[in-house]
Amino acid sequence: MRWWSAANFVSNAGTWMQLTVQNLLVLQITGSAAATGLSMSVQAAPALLMSVLGGAAVDRWPRKLTAAVSQALLGAIAFTTAVLVALDRLDMTSLMVLAALTGVVATVDNPACALLGNDLVPPEDVPSAIGVGALVHQAGRLVGAALAGVAVGFLGTSAAYFANGLSFLFVASVIPFLRPAAGAVRQFTPDPKDTGTDMTVREGLTFFARRPRLMALAGVTGISAVFGRNYQLTLAVLVTGPLAGGAGSFGTVSTVLAVGGILGALLGARLRRPSVRLVGALAAAGALLQVVAGLSPSLAVLIALVLPMAVVESVSDTAGTAVLQTDPPAHLRGRVLGVWGSIGTVWSLGGPPALGLLMELAGARGALVTGGLLIAGAIGAGYLLRQRRTATPVVLRPEEGEVAGQPALSTAA
Repeated sequence: MRWWSAANFVSNAGTWMQLTVQNLLVLQITGSAAATGLSMSVQAAPALLMSVLGGAAVDRWPRKLTAAVSQALLGAIAFTTAVLVALDRLDMTSLMVLAALTGVVATVDNPACALLGNDLVPPEDVPSAIGVGALVHQAGRLVGAALAGVAVGFLGTSAAYFANGLSFLFVASVIPFLRPAAGAVRQFTPDPKDTGTDMTVREGLTFFARRPRLMALAGVTGISAVFGRNYQLTLAVLVTGPLAGGAGSFGTVSTVLAVGGILGALLGARLRRPSVRLVGALAAAGALLQVVAGLSPSLAVLIALVLPMAVVESVSDTAGTAVLQTDPPAHLRGRVLGVWGSIGTVWSLGGPPALGLLMELAGARGALVTGGLLIAGAIGAGYLLRQRRTATPVVLRPEEGEVAGQPALSTAA
């Protein structure tokens, strides 16, 4: 697990180096902000349609081999981009093709690497392992963004892509030496003669749709993703608009958000039995903090609120991921993560435009306040509805009771 965490730290740092310079690269090529957004959508779009297939592949193929091959392919794409940039041969068409290929490979790589990390610890430590993964992600993000400026300044834009390629190869070289922990849940091995891929995908979709916990988790995460969480958008407008701050002020807010994410990951790593109820409670608390942040009279007050907002969001994400990766049976986890990938892509593509429209109509403060109230209200309504359903007694007919002639009472599930 230590080797896997170190490899993922290197990989995350490389990825964020590339992401930091990619938007600038698109702007240099096209001079269009719209093209920058299009390149991000092209890379995310394959997950919308193919994540369920990628998750099915992870359940059917050997997990270590799948993760190693996908990491090597991502490295090859990064190296190809680096060479084209260095030779000044990268145009918008080739960039879009490479972005789409990255998105396709990621539909397999993301669930494979997530589940591979869980194999390295006993079942009771999986929530902690997921928390460590969140911590590694946040730390890699900070380091990668910082190194991007240094790499581009001294070596040029292609250096960020080349470094990212090396980070993928490092992960691929570590994977063969990983060994499952004693007592870890082993991957289900399907019958090689079974070629029912369509049925495999359908089974994952059916399990997700019929699992109330997962549907509730999707609802909580979805409404939070659309009307909250996009703080890089809402807080940027709030800081530079009503609070009359500049780029430096928003940089301070972004740093506090990152620090809060790391603190939240540390707290999330201590979770032993995360639940959907905990995820909902944390999401509601974060929404109420968002409401107060929208009413902040000064930048200092906003910064004081941003830290707990980021902590709550990070712990909620860790708890939700733990539920998602441990609730399904072992042979369905790849497919469930695939379904989740498709759902999450809908949020990531539709959330920012919806939030942008809300800001156009209500302003930055109104968007934060309205969004927070919608999130907290929806979660509260869902909780009350569930309590009402579980508390309502159902009177069974005498013949359905355990003792004939005595009506039995039960509670609805």
